[in-house]
Amino acid sequence: MIRLLITFLLYGVTVVGINAQEALKKVYDENVDPMSQIDDAIIRAKAESKFIICQVGGNWCPWCLRFADFMEKDSTVSRLVEENFVYLHVNYNPRKKTDETKAAQAAALMKRLGNPARFGFPVFVFLNAEGNVIHIQDSSFLEQGNGYDTKKVVRAFANWTPKAIF
Repeated sequence: MIRLLITFLLYGVTVVGINAQEALKKVYDENVDPMSQIDDAIIRAKAESKFIICQVGGNWCPWCLRFADFMEKDSTVSRLVEENFVYLHVNYNPRKKTDETKAAQAAALMKRLGNPARFGFPVFVFLNAEGNVIHIQDSSFLEQGNGYDTKKVVRAFANWTPKAIF
């Protein structure tokens, strides 16, 4: 009986965990070419006198989806980003390189962004309006518990605004 109860409880915890992740909004468009996405952002950043943040990750990454949810709900962070950056969700899946062409495209993306995958996901790549990498932010330093900390995110992001740089 105890074995059955433990099995039932473990099953319940697993289902709750899966549903919690599924409840988060999928923000990465897997059908968009990330290189074109970045090129379009550069045009917009120049026109709006902003920099670019590429949140590199994917819908496969629970921490990536948690950050997107956090940013949507945290008015301080969303305002800072809206005023200073063109914000992109750049889809990248290190495990999904189905053929040589896709693997080459993924490698080219990582090279263009300064090889940020070494920090894990999500990773934030800050680009100036010319499209040059000016900073790569490891997201683990922004975490608190099972989420993100507003003060840590604001401090990290505010240091890379156009006003902070110029």
